[in-house]
Amino acid sequence: MRIAMLSSIAWRTPPRHYGPWEQVVSLLTEGLVARGVDVTLFATADSETRGRFHSIAPRPYEEDKGLIPKVWESLHISEVFERAQDFDLIHNHFDFLPLTYSCLVKTPVLTTIHGFSSEKILPVYKKYNGKNYYVSISDADRSPDLTYVATIHHGIDVEAFTFNPLGGEYLLFFGRIHPDKGAREAIEIARLANRDLLIAGIIQDEHYFETEVKPHLDGSRVQYIGSVGPEGRDNLLGGAACLLHPISFNEPFGLSVVEANACGTPVIAFSRGSMPEIITDGVNGFLVSSSSEAVDAVKRIHALSRTDCRAVAQQRFSRDRMVDDYLEVYERIVKETTTEDRRPWGHYEVLSDFPNHKMKRIVVYPGKRLSLQSHQRRHENWTIVQGHAVVTRGDELIPLNPGDSIQIAKQAKHRIFNPGTSDVVFVEVQTGDYFGEDDIERFEDDFGRE
Repeated sequence: MRIAMLSSIAWRTPPRHYGPWEQVVSLLTEGLVARGVDVTLFATADSETRGRFHSIAPRPYEEDKGLIPKVWESLHISEVFERAQDFDLIHNHFDFLPLTYSCLVKTPVLTTIHGFSSEKILPVYKKYNGKNYYVSISDADRSPDLTYVATIHHGIDVEAFTFNPLGGEYLLFFGRIHPDKGAREAIEIARLANRDLLIAGIIQDEHYFETEVKPHLDGSRVQYIGSVGPEGRDNLLGGAACLLHPISFNEPFGLSVVEANACGTPVIAFSRGSMPEIITDGVNGFLVSSSSEAVDAVKRIHALSRTDCRAVAQQRFSRDRMVDDYLEVYERIVKETTTEDRRPWGHYEVLSDFPNHKMKRIVVYPGKRLSLQSHQRRHENWTIVQGHAVVTRGDELIPLNPGDSIQIAKQAKHRIFNPGTSDVVFVEVQTGDYFGEDDIERFEDDFGRE
């Protein structure tokens, strides 16, 4: 199975500090590659992956304000759709815009909807509903106007987070500084609970920071420590008594909640959006509906087992579970949409089938070759349309490039090999009086079909 993984280009994949969509894409991509899946990541040029990689945007546009987002988004998205025929499935993590390309290609498109930034983007999802496949990241974030193939909660690399069985005494707010995320409410909760508070995250709303957060920073009881990257995140989350998550919107998911649990740190969250799906009240945190309830929960936080918090992350929110869930969806989609016959070496599609001739479009994967074989009742003509191949015909080894053709006579032993790193595509025209599979006599085969 060959997957095109379309990431956002707002941040690097994986992100240096902030970038939840890009973080999920990276974890999923690397998890699939570890399982032997052929994944091509489409992301910014400074991104990293162990899979195949393709880029057009030189840098994330959030880190280089000289880049015009729409220009590079358009170029980025077009790259994957112009190569759609190279893949069995395109997995879109780039919101609604790629959907407008989806009906122009035969390759199925799966879109993970990482939340709706506004109800105003729904018309695009509605137009392509039923023509594409949608995954929600929580049941709470589903639109009643759309059809979904699955809900798949995000996973994290739990082993990248160190379990801290003791924690510390400070409270932690870890997220973007924006009214939605509740930094001001976290300050209020910490003040009423008479506890120290550390605030970490990017400043997404400058006015909010200047008016609602900065006036309360005293360098002691309430501190803002900036955006914390992967290196500092582990110690910061693990050293907290709890994570405060007083959101004021219906959050589609909360990666920081799961990451805190992975360190053993419980979470006190306002019971909105996906929080009841992630937090089991009284097990890996407390669900509350107000700041006063959160203050009461802080007083009870040490009654929760940090071992149980870690176990929830391991059992319900691991990367392996996420990869398993997506593989099941991929296989279902490919099975439903494929019009091609699959083989270990590649696949083919019958273009024309008549009593006296048959035509196929055949794709040979990199490093693969068909069996050495012959036919008794048909001639074949092969024309290369993509890639570079080496054909065996009798005792000859014949290199072929795009536009080259070769005749294969009845009874001639022959095979085709793809020595390159991209697919070979050729058109095969068979002429004769019989084209069944039982007219194939195999002499050698890399897949044990002699």
